[in-house]
Amino acid sequence: MRKYLLEIGTEEIPYRFMKNTLIQMKENMKELLDENRIDYEKIDTYGTPRRLVVLIENISDLQLDLHETVKGPSEKIAYDAENNPSKALLGFARGQGVEIDDIFIDEFNGEEYVFANKHVKGKETKNILKENMGEFIKSINFPKPMKWGGKNIKFARPIRWLISLLDSEIVEFDLEGIKSSNISRGHRFLGSSSIEIKDVDEYFTKLKENYVIVDQEKRKEIIKIGCVKLAKEKGGNLLEDDELLEELTYIVEYPTPFRGRIKEEYLKMPKEVIITPMKEHQRYFPVVDDKNNLLPYFIAVRNGNSEYIDTVIKGNEKVLGARLEDAKFFYNEDLKIPLEDYVESLKSIVYQAKLGTIYDKTKRINELAIDIAKDLDLGEETESNIDRASLLSKADLVTKMVNEFTELQGVIGREYAKIEGENEVVSLAIYEHYLPRYSGDDLPTTTAGAIISISDKLDSICGGFAIENKPSGSQDPYGFRRQALGIVNIILDKNLDLSLNQAISDSLRIYIENELYFDFEKIKDQVIEFFNNRIKNMFIDKGIRYDIIDAVLSTGNDNITDIQIRVEQLDEWIKNEDIEAILIAFNRISNIAEKADTDEVSKELLKEENEKELYEKYIEIKEDVHENIGKNKYNIAIEKITDLRKPIDEFFENVMVMVDDEDLKRNRLALIKSISKMMLEVCDLSKISKE
Repeated sequence: MRKYLLEIGTEEIPYRFMKNTLIQMKENMKELLDENRIDYEKIDTYGTPRRLVVLIENISDLQLDLHETVKGPSEKIAYDAENNPSKALLGFARGQGVEIDDIFIDEFNGEEYVFANKHVKGKETKNILKENMGEFIKSINFPKPMKWGGKNIKFARPIRWLISLLDSEIVEFDLEGIKSSNISRGHRFLGSSSIEIKDVDEYFTKLKENYVIVDQEKRKEIIKIGCVKLAKEKGGNLLEDDELLEELTYIVEYPTPFRGRIKEEYLKMPKEVIITPMKEHQRYFPVVDDKNNLLPYFIAVRNGNSEYIDTVIKGNEKVLGARLEDAKFFYNEDLKIPLEDYVESLKSIVYQAKLGTIYDKTKRINELAIDIAKDLDLGEETESNIDRASLLSKADLVTKMVNEFTELQGVIGREYAKIEGENEVVSLAIYEHYLPRYSGDDLPTTTAGAIISISDKLDSICGGFAIENKPSGSQDPYGFRRQALGIVNIILDKNLDLSLNQAISDSLRIYIENELYFDFEKIKDQVIEFFNNRIKNMFIDKGIRYDIIDAVLSTGNDNITDIQIRVEQLDEWIKNEDIEAILIAFNRISNIAEKADTDEVSKELLKEENEKELYEKYIEIKEDVHENIGKNKYNIAIEKITDLRKPIDEFFENVMVMVDDEDLKRNRLALIKSISKMMLEVCDLSKISKE
C-alpha cells in the first residue's frame, strides 16, 4: 500500500477561505476515489497561506475489478423473427465489450430482457490520478475565485506550482500549462524556493526545514501554547479568542509568538478601547489578570523564526502605540461633548432613504419601547430607564471613536454614559440593545436592554416590509431573519408576556404617524407570517414536530413564551397510546363545527340520551379546562378535553346532527361548536397528523 501527495502551491490565500476549502477538498477526493473504485485507508487535508495539500494513506495500486450485470433491450427487440441478433442487441454487446455468446435472458418487471455479465479489470491507480487531478483542482470552489495569466481556470489565488507524488514517483499532469513535479517551495523569506521532495514520507520534514509547518493543527498548538506561556510569565492570562486563533493559524507558515508592552498611560482608557485595535486591527491577544483587568502587554505571532525578534517587538509596539494614541485622542475629544448632545447630529446620517435618518429611527425606537413597556406594565423606574437609554442608544454613532473603530458601537455609548453619570441600567442598555448581533451571541441581561433591542429590531423589520425590502428566497441582505430570531430569543430568555402582534401593529402605526404610507393590514399580516415561520423553524430545530407547532400557531396565539410552553407540553402529550382514536374524534368535531353559526346550547332542546351525556360531560370538564389553561398546564387541559372522546364517538354513532328540524340541528351544531371552541383554546388538534 502506498501514499499519494498533492500540493497546490499558490499566492497567499485569504484565511477565511481555508477551513471550508480543506473540508471540501477531503469530500471531493473521497468522492473521486470511491467513484473510481480505489481503496485507501484515510484522506487528510492541510493548508497554509501558500499551499493546499491532500495526503492519501495506504492507497491501492489498482482499481478494484468491476463485476456487474447490465440490462439491455427487451428480448423481442433484441432478436428478429428468425432469432438472429438485431442491431439493438449488437450495439448493446459492443457497448458493453461482451460477445453475443455471453448474453443471457432473464425476467424484469414481468418482461424478458437481455443481460450481460460485464467484467472490467481495474486500471493502475497512478493513471486514474493522472487523468483526474486537473479536474479535481478545478472542482474546488471559493467565494471569490480569480483568473490570472490568460488561463481559464478559476482559483482562490494564482497557482504557482504543483506536486503530485505517488510515494517517490511523479504522477504527471498538466493544468493549463502548470505541470506537476516533485518541487515545492519553502517559507517565502526564510526557506528555499526550490525543494526537491524525493518521497512523500520526507515531505513534512523537508518543509519544516524550510520554515513551513504544513499541519494547521500543529501551528495552532504552537501558537496557543506559546501565547499562554508568554502571558503566564508576566503573571497574567491570555484573553483567548478562537476566531483570532484560527485567523493567525491560517496567515502564518512558521509561527513564533512574542510579547510586547503597552504604555501605562493608555490603560486609563476603557478596556474595550484598547482591546479593539489590538485584536481587530493588529491581530494581537490581550493579557489580563485574574480579575480580567487589562495588563500592559500584548502577545502577537510572527510568521517566521525568532531571529531579530527584539526588532520585531519594537516595530509592533510602535504600530500599536500609534493606534492607541489615535484612540486616546478620539476618546478625549469625544468626552468634551455630552453624549446627549450627539443625538442631534444623528440627523445627518441616513438610515434608509425612505425611512429617514438614524435620528428618526431613534425616535421610533423610543416610542415603540415605551409602548411595549406600558403593555408589559414594567413599572415607572424601568420605563424611565428605557426612555433614557433608547434616546441615547445610537448617539455614539457620530463620535470620533466609533467613526474610527466601528466595532465599538454600543460599547463606547455605554462607557461614555457611565462617565457622564448615567445609572448602570441605562449605560448597559445602550450596549445591550445591539444584542444578539449574530447566532449564539449573548442576550441582553437588563430588561431595559431587552425591550430596546426588541424595538430596534422590530422597527427595522417592519420598516423593511413596509417599503417592500423584505427577504426573498435565500436573499436577506438586511438580516431580518437573524433579527427576528433575536427578538424571539430575547422574549423567551426574559419570559416576557408580550403580544407580538400588538408590538408589530404599534411599530407599523408609528411609521404611518411619521407619514410613511402603505397597506397596514397587508404588511401586518406579512410581518406576522414572517415571524411565525421563524418561530416554526426554531421549534423544528429543537426537535418539535411541525404539525404540533402548526396546531398551536393555528389558534392565533402570538405570545411566544406561551407558545413554547404549549408546544413542549403537547409534544409530550402526543405520545398518548390512544392518540389516533382521539384525533379521529376531534377532527370530526372540527369539520362539523365550521357549519355552526352559534355556540349557545339550549339544554331544553337536547332530546337524545347520547347528546345529553356529551353536553353534561362538556359542562363537567369545562371549568377544569379553563383553570388549567390559566395556570399554563396545557397538557392537563388537553387531557381533560380528551375525556370527551368516548361520548363524542357515541354521539356521532347514535345521533343525527343534520336533521330536518332546524332548531334541533342548530342546537346540536352549537354543542359541537362549543367543544371545538374549548379545544382551540389549547390547540387545533385537526392540524396534527395521525401518522
